[in-house]
Amino acid sequence: MFDLAGTRVLIVDDDPIARDLLGRILLDCKAEVMIAGSGPEALEMINASIPHVVLSDIGMPGQDGYQLLREIRKLPAERGGTIPMIAVTAYARPEDRARSLACGFQAHVSKPIDSFELLEVIAATRATRPREERETVRT
Repeated sequence: MFDLAGTRVLIVDDDPIARDLLGRILLDCKAEVMIAGSGPEALEMINASIPHVVLSDIGMPGQDGYQLLREIRKLPAERGGTIPMIAVTAYARPEDRARSLACGFQAHVSKPIDSFELLEVIAATRATRPREERETVRT
């Protein structure tokens, strides 16, 4: 099993069932879980405590996952502008995956969630961050 102790993950999804499922998967692996139901709420949470990884749904009302990605990338690096972002979405066609990666998501995980795939992607994303960035994330 994956040990994500010390990894702060922000889940952004308008669906409470999806948020709960993702949260349970991550808590089982000892991750610190932050949960937002919308893009604006996620930005507030990032302002308060920068996560190591963001899991974002794409199809959300109001500000969708692509808009959230753009807003986060506008932030200075020390305020979270370079946080790795993983699209976790029901948009599962090959062209959806290609679009999310082209827009700047580091990975794309399709719903329904394969927990092993999700955890593998989170671990890989964390491992590829420069050590100084992993250690100096503002809390």
